[in-house]
Amino acid sequence: MDDRKNSLKVQSPAEKRARKNSRKKQRRLLVKTALITMFAACFAVLFLMPIVLTVTNSFMSASEISANYGQVFATSDTGGKTYIASKVNLKFIPDMVSFSQYITVLFKSPEYLFKFWNSVILVVPIVIFQLLVAAGASYGFARYRGRLKEIIFFVYIILMLMPYQVTLVPNYLVSEWLNILDTRWAIWLPGIFSPFAVFLLTKYMRRIPESVMEAAQIDGAGEWQIFKSICMPLCKGALCSVAILIFIDYWNMVEQPLILLSDSEMHPLSVFLSKINEGEVGLAFAVATIYMVPPILVFLYGEDYLVEGITYQGGIKG
Repeated sequence: MDDRKNSLKVQSPAEKRARKNSRKKQRRLLVKTALITMFAACFAVLFLMPIVLTVTNSFMSASEISANYGQVFATSDTGGKTYIASKVNLKFIPDMVSFSQYITVLFKSPEYLFKFWNSVILVVPIVIFQLLVAAGASYGFARYRGRLKEIIFFVYIILMLMPYQVTLVPNYLVSEWLNILDTRWAIWLPGIFSPFAVFLLTKYMRRIPESVMEAAQIDGAGEWQIFKSICMPLCKGALCSVAILIFIDYWNMVEQPLILLSDSEMHPLSVFLSKINEGEVGLAFAVATIYMVPPILVFLYGEDYLVEGITYQGGIKG
């Protein structure tokens, strides 16, 4: 028995080298993992710092915000910005927690909540109807192939690659021609017929095996049944992903309301956040915090669908 234990303890030089190399690889892997983790943590802190700063500063009083950041937003007698001679004090923890900014935003000044609901009224119809239009158009592009459809789809891609600033003037001229300028339809119509969702859903639907649709046709299913019972359930993750991206995109829009809506009463809250002035710096932190809540909730609720929509390659899941 002792001889057997001794024989097990004795290792050949090759085994010792292999064991040594294995330990070196494990150490390198641990060091590499630690460095990557530290690198990602640094970037996470940098990206989260503005959000944390906004939330914590929203609980400061107006006097404390003015004392810390007043020089940033101060103006000279001529109306221009002043030169900042001293450092700005970035504070993450307020000296005294105050809800005065939220009381002003939620109760004393209904203007901000009114603009918040303007954002909701402008964005929600765009998300819903853009998905409906994109679902039907994407099914047509994915289900039927042809030279004309490929040309139209290529035009969709070109339009999607163009920034909104390029199409802003044509949208303005068309809205004026349709007599919908200075109405919400000037925002809704370009958003509803945006090519972004059509492009993504078409690429997703084309990954669904044709054999699935052919089997449904053999069983007597029509086009509407195939669309409703096969394509839409399989594209659930993609639809949620597109909905999240559309919501975040239009929730932060600024140029469209400024150009297409001359009445400031119809502007969304994002326009106000782009026009921070000296007297409303404290309120801006509270309004920005409230404004961040819907996108965060939408992302947290649809995170799994967003990942599924990005990673799923189409077909039937077992």
